[in-house]
Amino acid sequence: MAASRYLLSIGDLTSDDVRNLIDNALKMKRGAIAPEFAGKTLALLFEKPSLRTRVSFEVAMRQLGGFSLYLSPEEVGLGKRERISDVARVLSRYADVIAARTFSHQTVRELARHAGIPLINALSDEEHPCQALGDLLTIQEKKGTLKGLKLAYIGDGNNVARSLLLAASLMGTSFIIASPANYGIPESTWQTARKNAARNNCEVTATLHAKSAVEKADVVYTDVWTSMGQEPEADIRRRIFAPYQVNKDLLGAARTDALFMHPLPAHHGEELAEGILEDPRSVVFDQAENRLHIQKAILQKVLS
Repeated sequence: MAASRYLLSIGDLTSDDVRNLIDNALKMKRGAIAPEFAGKTLALLFEKPSLRTRVSFEVAMRQLGGFSLYLSPEEVGLGKRERISDVARVLSRYADVIAARTFSHQTVRELARHAGIPLINALSDEEHPCQALGDLLTIQEKKGTLKGLKLAYIGDGNNVARSLLLAASLMGTSFIIASPANYGIPESTWQTARKNAARNNCEVTATLHAKSAVEKADVVYTDVWTSMGQEPEADIRRRIFAPYQVNKDLLGAARTDALFMHPLPAHHGEELAEGILEDPRSVVFDQAENRLHIQKAILQKVLS
């Protein structure tokens, strides 16, 4: 891991790093957990609300023998009540690791610049590395491999899509995204992913057409059309993204044993049709559970 004390982006990882994180998470999921971080404290510095991220980090740190402290937006006022650099330096005197969930990726970068302790990006507007790593853990668990598979992402080229693209290309998983014009993944992310894909013998592509994207897909993945902070755009996005809903007809175009994935929370009747979470191909709640196990592996990596 480049700069092993930090996980700000999937771009901080090598293929070996991702493989080791997944392998360690699987071992810990099977019960091989040593409470090695007794006396260690995780500071959860959140600007955005969360269910899975907060609970998975808190339980992960507890299972590893440590303690976590949740800091809400109202308590800290990150960048408003107090400078980001000052918050980072103060927390470095109290805690052993920070997991930051922020609106801006620049906030994560600034925290990392001033923190004297490891820092994990628990979500920013640019990336969601913990989610993508948990997703690959789930695919590995269900399919037995990552190499040679095809992952079709349907919807907005948001932070989850960017991290998934980078992670998939590191592991030899072909990635295709179907999204409306002007709602795709930024070119800077594609440049890195293409280099990864060339080294790992897979393909990374984009299309405007959802049905063609899912043809022969081993994994069909979607996420909300409107992320936190984009609420004023919600009505416009619903109209633009309507042809990109994942429903039984769209899933039917994928392989018969394809997995359906969603990072949650889901907007039923929007990006996924009613009842799709209960489809036999859905592994969404296994995916949510695996956030806990990958979080343990990430904490172990940065604290060790």
